[in-house]
Amino acid sequence: MVDNKQQWKAWLYLSPAIVLLLVFTVWPIFNTLRMAFMEGYGNMAAIGGATFEFGVDNFLKVIEYKKFLQCLQNTAILCVATVPISTILALLIAVALNSIKPLQKTLQTIFFLPYVTNSIAIGMVFAAMFNIVGLKQGAGVADTWGIINNVIQFFGGEPINWINAGSSYVANMVVMIIYIVWNALPFKILILLGGLQSINKQYYDAAKVDGTRRGRVLTKITIPLLSPMLAYVIITGFIGGFKEYSSIIGIFGEIMGPADDAGRLNTMVGFVYDALERDRQGRASAAALILFAIILVVTLINNKVIKKRVHY
Repeated sequence: MVDNKQQWKAWLYLSPAIVLLLVFTVWPIFNTLRMAFMEGYGNMAAIGGATFEFGVDNFLKVIEYKKFLQCLQNTAILCVATVPISTILALLIAVALNSIKPLQKTLQTIFFLPYVTNSIAIGMVFAAMFNIVGLKQGAGVADTWGIINNVIQFFGGEPINWINAGSSYVANMVVMIIYIVWNALPFKILILLGGLQSINKQYYDAAKVDGTRRGRVLTKITIPLLSPMLAYVIITGFIGGFKEYSSIIGIFGEIMGPADDAGRLNTMVGFVYDALERDRQGRASAAALILFAIILVVTLINNKVIKKRVHY
């Protein structure tokens, strides 16, 4: 405890952090709430001296927007599809890494590299891998089918139009799911590996003495004891999934979709940025609050479900 006479020193030391928190966190949140309920709010109009009525028109405009449901659908699909896949893969990889002693540190570094690499740069690499150069529509002929299609053809399959003009929505989603899962693995592996290394080895020794099969050890010992970390990566995974934006920009660019169908893969965060570019800050703020409400509800549901499965 800090002596009452010395508390001013504590406040003095904390003041830079508090000021930064107020300026860059508290004020933006308050300002977002304010703009969301100012009907038709825009910065240029506000500078010009326009006045705005208090109401919920911004929220209604967001919901009535013809592509709002598409943005919400894309966000939900990417989130629901990528979180379970990436969590299961991260768990299996973490268990494998934990059992490998030679080169363990080197392998951990290799798996962690995507986490410290710029997501836009990674997206551009994935775009190059799935890209088809010189595709002639109707003729089905291309100058270069791309790395992924070359691998498919090597194993006797037919090339697929993944991201170019004329590609299907399903193909686009498959590319995005693969990229997001790959990009999400490093952080989850790191968290789960740390949890595995903190588990008391006596549990595994007892299971070995009893001759317990590896699969049963995983489901009856490892997963229950690792449940707090699993709960953490699942909840943060859903939160991150609902904020997907940069990954789509990295692969498809600012048009957020194939060249012949711009905006096909737009998400809720992309919707917010689009509104900001059109000087519709009120509508962007309303969309941000709707997204916040969705994330809050999903997080509360996750907490409720996971609470019954977590063992401390």
